[in-house]
Amino acid sequence: MSSADTTLPEPGSPADPPLGVALDALAAAAPDRPALLHRDTVLTRAELAAASNRAARELAELGVREGSLVTIGLPNGPAFYEAVVGAWKLGAIPQPVSAKLPAAELAALIEIADPAVVVGLTPPDGRPHLPADWRPDPARDAGPLPPAVPPRWKAPTSGGSTGRPKIILAGNAGRVGTVTAAADRLRIRGDGEVFAVTAPLYHNAPFMFSLISLLRGGTVLVLDHFDGPTVLQAVAEHRVTFLYAVPTLMGRMLRVPAAERPDVSSVETLLHLGAPCPEHVKRACLEWFGPEHVWELYAGTESQASTVIDGMEWLAHPGSVGRVVSGEMRIGDEEGRPLPVGEVGEVWMRVPEQPYAYLGATARHRDGWESLGDLGRMDAEGYLYLADRRSDMILVGGSNVYPAEVEAALETHPAVLSSCVIGLPDDDLGNRVHALVQLAAPVPDEELRAHVAGRLARQKVPATVERMDHPLREDTGKVRRSALRAERLPSG
Repeated sequence: MSSADTTLPEPGSPADPPLGVALDALAAAAPDRPALLHRDTVLTRAELAAASNRAARELAELGVREGSLVTIGLPNGPAFYEAVVGAWKLGAIPQPVSAKLPAAELAALIEIADPAVVVGLTPPDGRPHLPADWRPDPARDAGPLPPAVPPRWKAPTSGGSTGRPKIILAGNAGRVGTVTAAADRLRIRGDGEVFAVTAPLYHNAPFMFSLISLLRGGTVLVLDHFDGPTVLQAVAEHRVTFLYAVPTLMGRMLRVPAAERPDVSSVETLLHLGAPCPEHVKRACLEWFGPEHVWELYAGTESQASTVIDGMEWLAHPGSVGRVVSGEMRIGDEEGRPLPVGEVGEVWMRVPEQPYAYLGATARHRDGWESLGDLGRMDAEGYLYLADRRSDMILVGGSNVYPAEVEAALETHPAVLSSCVIGLPDDDLGNRVHALVQLAAPVPDEELRAHVAGRLARQKVPATVERMDHPLREDTGKVRRSALRAERLPSG
């Protein structure tokens, strides 16, 4: 495979090479081409190939075999990719987790996954592991290994917001054409591309998209600080062409004064996903980057189905996350029965074949359709509009209140840096809307309430406001509503 050749064999065909073989072929074609950029480090394709071969041999000595899960709890950086590719070269399945994972969560995940080796974290049961400062041993053999195909190419975790972790085994085996089949739809072109990682790599989207870019010959810029000025400076310095972002990061970038923003004209695609994007953030980014460059994806880690929308379509259908581009979707009630066009219900998805498998969980399904718990509606043209998660919806005196809608209204206030809206018990209405806010400057409760009242119906205005001294959303864009609500419920 030449460095410029992005024409791939039919996914799953005998000519479709294993992931490790494909990356070694790219290294052979252009050994000095940068594969990874991290801080002051440049790792070439040849260096990544050699380091991953050393990593594979080290993992094999510890007991990793074809089909093994390898739990990888490393921070963003070259070692993370060396461990992932090393696992692939043995036919093993990388299972990324946070490098800061608490001991109790790690123990729960290990019980579910039973990995052969844990990298970067110390398992509580004494199984083989590699330390947090691990890098492949330079004294080991860096020569190529026999080809091996992982039966599933990744196994990310999910479910942290509920406190019940689950592992999602990807349906696709570790062959390059299979893994990169959606690259064109996602606008990931690879060769000549500089892909910016702007979130923790244990999260499925940056993990998946950056590795697809790498497999297609792109250069991956790995960031480990995700504030607005740092990301914008990196985009300008490295002439980033593909910028992955979550709405939280988009908001952080927009807070940089326009006069102080560096040149971002190299960005060909700003792809955002991971959480609902407030309308004022979306519109500001469309104006800044250009609507033809801003794309939005809606899909679960399970990849049953997905929608995509570009900025020009969004301006014609404001608030939509697009039309279905893979799998099938429909809006139904709790039992999966179809609802009329325009009515809010649960988003149900279906694919021709079961594409994934859970460890530690069971899919919510009805008659071949599955739901991730998201609520939404579809218009007559098939554009999907999300409301919120079924588990997050607040029933206030018989009216449905969607937290994401209230958060979007709160975050249009110039003093609100981040917010999280939850429902707490109320003797009169059943539930009351409670807002947790991180503020840039002191603001009275009544000012925040009046701000929301000018935008939403009365029952959606927060009855109570609580101030927080830290961001309410993680760098992945996720907010742990269930955990925050549980902490505030009366004991018992």
